[in-house]
Amino acid sequence: MTEKSLTSKDNNHLLYKPYSNAIIAKEPTSLEEEINEIRRRGSNRDLDSASEFEMSDIFYFCRRGVESIMDDEVTKRFSAEELESWNLLTRSNYNFQHISLRLTVLWGLGVVIRYGFLLPLRVTLAFTGVGLLVVLTSIIGFLPNGRMKNFLSEQVHLMCYRICVRALTAIITYHDSENKPKNGGICVANHTSPIDVIILASDGCYAMVGQIHGGLMGVIQKSMVKACPHIWFERSEVKDRHLVAKRLSDHVEDTTKLPILIFPEGTCINNTSVMMFKKGSFEIGSTVYPVAIKYDPRFGDAFWNSSQFGMVNYLLRMMSSWAIVCSVWYLPPMTKEEGEDAVHFASRVKAAIARQGGLVDLLWDGGLKRGKVKDTFKEEQQKLYSKILRNLNTHFCLPS
Repeated sequence: MTEKSLTSKDNNHLLYKPYSNAIIAKEPTSLEEEINEIRRRGSNRDLDSASEFEMSDIFYFCRRGVESIMDDEVTKRFSAEELESWNLLTRSNYNFQHISLRLTVLWGLGVVIRYGFLLPLRVTLAFTGVGLLVVLTSIIGFLPNGRMKNFLSEQVHLMCYRICVRALTAIITYHDSENKPKNGGICVANHTSPIDVIILASDGCYAMVGQIHGGLMGVIQKSMVKACPHIWFERSEVKDRHLVAKRLSDHVEDTTKLPILIFPEGTCINNTSVMMFKKGSFEIGSTVYPVAIKYDPRFGDAFWNSSQFGMVNYLLRMMSSWAIVCSVWYLPPMTKEEGEDAVHFASRVKAAIARQGGLVDLLWDGGLKRGKVKDTFKEEQQKLYSKILRNLNTHFCLPS
């Protein structure tokens, strides 16, 4: 059997991503290589000399299943990142404050400072920032469209977002600002928390994309769209991919409009990895500006576990942390290469973000956070294995 008998996708299909931890350490390898190794050890035969199914082949799939149970690289991305040392926050380990009297006193002093002084100050700043955003954008909305309106809108958005950043005591380091997103483009970033928006928007203005909400969030959305062309969708429109794509395409074609900010993962990941990017925003054909965001969990965990905490509870936890420390890298703009489809383009952008942010690049869909594994994942392995055997049979049947 030669490598040419399989497609390039199958030939390069990696069953393992490079990773190493205390339990398992594996180098990238293919299904064919793994089964070859098992056959050599068991019967001194490999795929070139045995083209049919062998009972020993099942050991590969059994081992993969056991390894997945021992080191589940997907589920653990949906819970808070484990810390090497305690940061005196109750949420990171409830039992640490009882280790010694000295540690208990330090923890108690921290509680008084965080909840008695920092939290009230931060809540006041948050209400000030949101209130000014609603009032000022509503006023700007009455101005006629033009350069003056756009200028005032950008200044108001920047001012209000920076006040909200202060409400979190966010310490942000921006790198490579020369690559900041420009009008007519799409900014894509890894997603850890709802505060990702204000982290990025405090350094530049963006057109937001999202579903229309009710309550306080709805009031904020309605006031913002009066001053800036954000893209809000009704609940019934969100699942209409063609409508969403058209709205995004119309926006980026106008170079006077702000760059669109999108989080293609579609859900919050705990800032240790980057999961599959949805292909929708990469089908438009616009210039993509990748951005990598990495939080330092030692001072406060920014990850939002939406299945465990509501938005208000989460924000209070953020405001009662010591600080939110993060780094933001603006990567060089990327465009779709000739012959490249949206899926591969999305994967290439995701890999660049993961590499820059020091995050694990995972192939899995973030939708697994709330859904079951699709049968297509199992079928993909079955098809790959059967294709190897089928191509081998064809190879052995050919006349010499």
